[in-house]
Amino acid sequence: MVVGGPRYKVARRRRREGKTNYRKRYTYVFSGRIRLVVRKTNKYIEAKIVDCDPKGDLVKVSAHSIELIKKYGWKGSGKSTPAAYLLGYLIGKRAIEKGLKDAVLDIGLYRVVKQSKLFAVVKGAIDAGLKVPVSEEMLPSEGRIRGEHIANYAKMLKESNPERYNRQFSKIINSGLLPEEYVAHFESVLNAIKNEKKG
Repeated sequence: MVVGGPRYKVARRRRREGKTNYRKRYTYVFSGRIRLVVRKTNKYIEAKIVDCDPKGDLVKVSAHSIELIKKYGWKGSGKSTPAAYLLGYLIGKRAIEKGLKDAVLDIGLYRVVKQSKLFAVVKGAIDAGLKVPVSEEMLPSEGRIRGEHIANYAKMLKESNPERYNRQFSKIINSGLLPEEYVAHFESVLNAIKNEKKG
């Protein structure tokens, strides 16, 4: 009589650590297509254009939202929807300058959420000229991308509850930006990215 226990397979280390979805990864590898990899932390968002290689991923171009702050003078949050769009535009512009024309989205283990920050990155990349297959309904609205919701809420709060306004937007105000001027600031930074010369 053969005694057998339950068949248990230990998941790969990066899957256990919540870093890699291997089923998705195999699909990407076998497709042979370049990926737009988007990841986020508590403070920032990062994007890379990655090509698969038997020896490991090859990063063609990358961009990090901390660049928006240090290089382009962005004074808002590094993980907001407007920052995500600006990051997407930056990575898209860099990809086009490198001769890369299209990519498929890779959001790893994140849930697919309509109009989320991850899709704001995609919208920015598309607007910069990179072709990324995605349904239009997944992309955030123009108003949200430009930070209109932030500016409108700040205006309302400033009038109704100045103390809470100062407390809630203290970080942005201390950086030198009035939150009700978010849209104009967004446009200014976007223009700086658009007008930056290659090199």
